[in-house]
Amino acid sequence: MSDIIPTPYKSDLYQGSVLERFKINQLKVGMSKTQVQDLIGSPSVIDPFHNNQWDYINYSTPGVGSIVHYRLTLAFDNATLTKINTTGTDSLPQLTDAEKVLEGKRIAEEKARAEAAAKAKIEAQRIAKEKAIAAAKAKAEAEQLAKDKAAAEAKALEAKRIAEEKAKAEAAAEVAAKAKAEAKRIAKEKAVAEAKALEAKRIAEEKAKVEAAAEAKRIEEANRPWYKFW
Repeated sequence: MSDIIPTPYKSDLYQGSVLERFKINQLKVGMSKTQVQDLIGSPSVIDPFHNNQWDYINYSTPGVGSIVHYRLTLAFDNATLTKINTTGTDSLPQLTDAEKVLEGKRIAEEKARAEAAAKAKIEAQRIAKEKAIAAAKAKAEAEQLAKDKAAAEAKALEAKRIAEEKAKAEAAAEVAAKAKAEAKRIAKEKAVAEAKALEAKRIAEEKAKVEAAAEAKRIEEANRPWYKFW
């Protein structure tokens, strides 16, 4: 007779969502609902009012071993994962050695990507700052050029105005000089004419005197008797 005492067979009973710690560790805030479902499957319970909370609940009784009971709660803002509550998943089996290796590799890759993204962000900020400085410098130079151009144009307009006023003044002076010369010429001609008139008058008066004297003498001669008393 065998020393082995047969025991009743117990089958494994699984109720609810079946999760793995390895996949839960890959959840990240910022994931979409589709990404979450692709990673750990559909939830057991969805908030019926706002659809902003998913619950993954499991109560399993393995045929051999302790009872597995866990609950994972995820909160969403619209379709974006905002909170991961893993306080109810302590009964999940720990990572296997192979999973630990993969987990370490994933974390290292994520860290490298984060560092690269941070460096890229710093570089982008540096480039943006340089561009902003260059743009500000170009703007300042353009404004200075515009200011210098406006000043030069204003100076040119002022010089043009002064030149036009000078030309007008010179033209007016020339007209005045010509008018003065003409007036002087007319006055001179008038003086000459008056002098000639006076001279002609004087000559005429002298001629009249001579003629009058001659006439008087002629008359006297004509009236003188032909005889003489002596």
